[in-house]
Amino acid sequence: MAKETLPLHNRIKEFREARGWSQQELAKRTGLSRTGISAIEMGKLIPSTLAALTLAQTFGCTLEEIFQLGAQQVVRWAWPPEGEPCRYWRATVGGRLLMYPTEISQLGLQPQDGVYRDGHFYDSPFVDPAKTLVLAGCDPAVGLLAAEYAQATPYRLLAISRSSRKALDLLRDGLVHAAGMHLTESHSPEKNAEIAGEILKAPFRLLRIANWQEGLVLSSGLAYKTIREVVGAKLRWIGREPGSGARQVLDKVLKGGPSPPFMAKDHQGVVEAIRSGWADAGVSVRLVAEASGQRFISVREEAYDLCILESAMDDPRVRALVEVIRSRSLRSRVGELPGYDVTDMGELTKRPDGTAKRLSQKESRTPHKNMA
Repeated sequence: MAKETLPLHNRIKEFREARGWSQQELAKRTGLSRTGISAIEMGKLIPSTLAALTLAQTFGCTLEEIFQLGAQQVVRWAWPPEGEPCRYWRATVGGRLLMYPTEISQLGLQPQDGVYRDGHFYDSPFVDPAKTLVLAGCDPAVGLLAAEYAQATPYRLLAISRSSRKALDLLRDGLVHAAGMHLTESHSPEKNAEIAGEILKAPFRLLRIANWQEGLVLSSGLAYKTIREVVGAKLRWIGREPGSGARQVLDKVLKGGPSPPFMAKDHQGVVEAIRSGWADAGVSVRLVAEASGQRFISVREEAYDLCILESAMDDPRVRALVEVIRSRSLRSRVGELPGYDVTDMGELTKRPDGTAKRLSQKESRTPHKNMA
């Protein structure tokens, strides 16, 4: 290594901390000295070509991802903001620093990490993107997981509200750490693995959260008791987008009939449309229906899984997530929810080569050393 005067920005510390490594651990893995690692991180030392290549190989990324000429770090939007000013969250995913335009999710309105204004990012100094896990999905009970995760680990969880297939698309594109999906009935959970495999084209694992009940939500003033009675009545339906588990159920119930003219973004949106009088019926999960005082007729029990890329399983944030989902505390809280069966909660399905294999918790347990 030799001193240089060229302005070279590096993300060594960000990559290192995202993996839970100390400078000494990185030095051991690369064969470089700890003082050398420290000097590189602080910009006091420019690594030789061999040292730079070794660091990139150790992190499993390209040179361009950890070294950029100039003083400014490359910033990527997970998806374009709608305008300025834009509040955003920050997280590192796959070694990249990503900015997420804030949105209201099942966690409500979460504090922003900064504001983008006049072409500049104004970051909050109190948020570490390397300690943020991003989960896309539609579980209305994700707030319980986020609270347990924040209490039991040094990390935080951001919940992005998306349907099953859109969540898988984000995972495939390297924009989230985990994607929630419920595209099959609980008696054939392998279907979730098949669909995920078709979209991801990469090794992954499925982590079971629960089997939950999804069905018809009816205005509290309606007295129908069976699916046949509901379908035969002239009702105003609120729909869900194609690719969602709720849309599958809706298409099954309506048997190929015309799609409802209006679509809700998530389970809560369906129930709100009915409760507000904009619709008479829709499809959602039992939890949301009962919490809002609407009538519910179960159509099927579904397997709700979190999908995680195999390449991310060693990320300390992901290991912490697995441990929290397997905790007695979370199991107890989720098990008390209406329509949630947590018998298989925490089981892991490994699919490295196109075949699904269910692993026991003992086989797949990955202890997390950084748990608080």
